[in-house]
Amino acid sequence: MMTKNSIEFDPYIERKAFDETKQGVKGLVDAKITEVPRIFHHRQDILTNKKPSASVSDLEIPIIDFASVHADTASREAIVEKVKYAVENWGFFQVINHSIPLNVLEEIKDGVRRFHEEEDPEVKKSFFSRDAGNKKFVYNSNFDLYSSSPSVNWRDSFSCYIAPDPPAPEEIPETCRDAMFEYSKHVLSFGGLLFELLSEALGLKSQTLESMDCVKTLLMICHYYPPCPQPDLTLGITKHSDNSFLTLLLQDNIGGLQILHQDSWVDVSPIHGALVVNIGDFLQLITNDKFVSVEHRVLANRQGPRISVASFFSSSMRPNSRVYGPMKELVSEENPPKYRDITIKEYSKIFFEKGLDGTSHLSNIRI
Repeated sequence: MMTKNSIEFDPYIERKAFDETKQGVKGLVDAKITEVPRIFHHRQDILTNKKPSASVSDLEIPIIDFASVHADTASREAIVEKVKYAVENWGFFQVINHSIPLNVLEEIKDGVRRFHEEEDPEVKKSFFSRDAGNKKFVYNSNFDLYSSSPSVNWRDSFSCYIAPDPPAPEEIPETCRDAMFEYSKHVLSFGGLLFELLSEALGLKSQTLESMDCVKTLLMICHYYPPCPQPDLTLGITKHSDNSFLTLLLQDNIGGLQILHQDSWVDVSPIHGALVVNIGDFLQLITNDKFVSVEHRVLANRQGPRISVASFFSSSMRPNSRVYGPMKELVSEENPPKYRDITIKEYSKIFFEKGLDGTSHLSNIRI
């Protein structure tokens, strides 16, 4: 007699069944499941070392105070030095006193929560898609559900290209519309400042990175991580690096974000009102490894939901014919180019095809 446990597990069929509900992970939690479905189970070797080791448990990523960035030349240069240290050694840092009002930060987090928890189910389903196409706003669970990624992650998300061609108001759900427009306006402004500081950290003119269109395109991805009944079996997001120039992350107080530093996982502890900044793969490429794009992940948690808003400066899969390679100002006979030239779309196509499989595509274009 065939028992339930002896039925052969077909991950594709189970992923498709999960996908067709159009209710995401939240739908499972709303159904009051007590066990995590098999498609969410990660291999033990991926789940090991979920807590920072004793040697790094007291480490924290750099925290940089931007309060005096516009005060005078000396203050700005001091901040540039701190940014330079952070992006060369950590790839991540947190910013306090960044000038984005606290109420704007709270409202975008509330907007993400409202969409996932209060939006009319049929309205949510109308935004559900696996093919972004010409849609500016897309809701789904796990963009890489049908890729080669070995397991599904415990999160739902919606994404929206906000610049350079912002969506019409009616293209964004009412539950988060005003919050997204207001927050993105501040992110674009603050992003411009960050790219100036990063240009200066390279010893170049302030507008160098902006002139390379690094600030031109902004993609916002808003994550919702429901509470998980068995967090030791799965992850919120698998280990990965970002296919962006730069990423700005706003996280709530739940925690779970970790970065890989000195071969160990280090917690990025939430700081109320702070923004997390990390270097993406494209900045590592064009700076010829001077800045580092670091792998990171998010743990599942019994608490929740965890809300985060990731703003990616990247054209990703959007049309963009510009070719990028190591900057000529940063290469020499002693420091030759380490990467071949590539377009962002070509890089992103492979990024999305392979999914979050724990590997970086940078290694494949290294010379």
